[in-house]
Amino acid sequence: MKLFKALGLAFLSLLFTVNLVAQKSYLDDADYALYQEEKYFEAIEMYKKAYVKEKGRDVKAEIIFKIAESYRLSDQTEQAEVWYDKSLIAQYADPIARLRLAQMKMQNGKYDEALVEFQKYVAEKPTDPRGKLGIESAEKAQKWKDNPENYVVEPVVLINSEFYDYAPTFKDKKNTELIFTSTREGSMGNSTSEVTGDNFSDLYYSQRDKKGKWSEPVLVEGEGVNTEASEGAAVMNSRRNTMYFTRCKVEKNGFVGCQLLSAKAQGLKFAAGEVIPIASDSAIIAHPAITPDDKVIIFASDLEGGQGGKDLWYIKQESRSQWSEPINLGTQINTEGDEMFPYVRDNGDLYFASNGHMGMGGLDIYVAKKKGESQWGDVENLKAPINSNANDFAITFDGDEDKGYFSSSREGGRGKDDIWQFSKPPVLFVLRGLVRDLETGEALVAATVKLVGTDGSTAEKETGADGTFEFADNGSQSYINLNTSYAITVSKPGYLNAKGKETTVGITDSKIFSHLYELQPITEEPIKLPEILYEFNKTTLTEQAKDSLEFLYKTLTDNPNLVIELLANTDSRGSDPYNLKLSQGRAESAVAYLVSRGIERDRMEARGMGETALLISDAEINKMATEEEREAAHQLNRRTEFRIIRDDYVPKNSINKEEGGSSEEEQSGGEE
Repeated sequence: MKLFKALGLAFLSLLFTVNLVAQKSYLDDADYALYQEEKYFEAIEMYKKAYVKEKGRDVKAEIIFKIAESYRLSDQTEQAEVWYDKSLIAQYADPIARLRLAQMKMQNGKYDEALVEFQKYVAEKPTDPRGKLGIESAEKAQKWKDNPENYVVEPVVLINSEFYDYAPTFKDKKNTELIFTSTREGSMGNSTSEVTGDNFSDLYYSQRDKKGKWSEPVLVEGEGVNTEASEGAAVMNSRRNTMYFTRCKVEKNGFVGCQLLSAKAQGLKFAAGEVIPIASDSAIIAHPAITPDDKVIIFASDLEGGQGGKDLWYIKQESRSQWSEPINLGTQINTEGDEMFPYVRDNGDLYFASNGHMGMGGLDIYVAKKKGESQWGDVENLKAPINSNANDFAITFDGDEDKGYFSSSREGGRGKDDIWQFSKPPVLFVLRGLVRDLETGEALVAATVKLVGTDGSTAEKETGADGTFEFADNGSQSYINLNTSYAITVSKPGYLNAKGKETTVGITDSKIFSHLYELQPITEEPIKLPEILYEFNKTTLTEQAKDSLEFLYKTLTDNPNLVIELLANTDSRGSDPYNLKLSQGRAESAVAYLVSRGIERDRMEARGMGETALLISDAEINKMATEEEREAAHQLNRRTEFRIIRDDYVPKNSINKEEGGSSEEEQSGGEE
């Protein structure tokens, strides 16, 4: 990748040995530019010239493969995919071309096509774990893309340029000052890198104002920080008085090596950088991260003894200026691929970029949980949308919240690599609904909807002209809060109250709750209850009858000021005295049941109507054609209803509270 070449990093170890006989100068020069100097742009042109002159079929196939490699290593994934495909058509013998083609399809977001190529590679090289890992990655990547995590990501427009901008880190404790790496014009090194085709990278500085706007980036000031070499990938210690950063020297014949340096902060400037001796000058030591206690520095390197590619290593502080020998983070973190750009969060978790773990293509960002002193494990991919099919790396968090910045080469940015910001949107809840007349279905205007939360909050609104209401976050007030249950009361003069419940307990994502409330109008006419069945010729309530009385029970509890008359009706069969006695007993048994449920006795009057209020007369019933129709008509007559007598009842416990208390008998409801 270009961005690593900007720091002098050889992105991937070569997986094959060049055994081509040096017969053509173009080919010799191209091989040297590719393998020794990492001048990929130059190598591409030389290989294309060598291809024209070459006659041998096998050599031509290998040249095509090397062109593809040059495109891949210079981060031109679309061209790399084209040329790997050409190498397979040209019958390049090494199956690595198939693996590389699959990897490029992954980086280009073609997960279905990548899966096919990985499967073909596994058939050719069943013992290579990279094939099986690729299959799993292609399958998971598509799922992660289709079902992204709850993050919002967007490029930081005011910071990014048309060049490479990456590796952000905060300079101050308030997280309002940002240092990042860039190859934009104006760098100290005015030469063009033959590796990246851009300027050498430098460290830049930007400040965020109270409105969240970032200032125009400027070079970090300080003697010996930015030089004609490549500087980048910085991090500040916890006290924000020392910066650690990377410097890579690149000469005419290629890169020389990378080192870690420290520089003391002097206001907005820095003192001269001092090298932290870790390995020889020719080694690659880059991308420092530091633990919250400032005692351990983690970095990326190709030191001997690693797992392959670039690994993450660490050194421990032994005295004020003395650090331990480098220690590899081990196989839970490092793979045969590359692990780079570490970052240690305040809680001790380690974040890093890798192309060796299961990912979405290119570099992905991972988190590893802290397991002990300088030990991390349980590596987890951050998934989409933080990760993508492009290269995603160099994350930093803005405090303890789930927000911060990272670097990415994905589409939608301004340049080749850009700085993106991420955040979890606030969890917002909305309660909305419609209130209408139960009898007519018409929307009810100016009905009152009241919320009472278990967190002590209350809120009240009226329905609009269309009968709707909404409790939503208006920026200054949140009506529906996390982990809270709400009692909902809907009322309007001339109607019975309706009540409901809602809860956000256990809900972690934003949600809209919708409700329909139908209010029963208060009239002089009786209100029919659901069918209540009694034992034949008895007043005893059946279990079904008790279920049916739940409607009346809820009506009385939702409307504590109502006093009702409970009316029991029979059909016309049987004598008038018998029907009156039977219906009176049934009405009283219904009232008794409601009293047992806690409804005050003096709120209900039981009245047996017998056959005095038939809905369907005997004459009408006798005209019906079938016995089934006639029986259904009798059933309609055998109904239980209630009529509202008044709505000014005051519960005794309310009176007691107002009068300062009363006898135990009165508090329990008095005599029945």
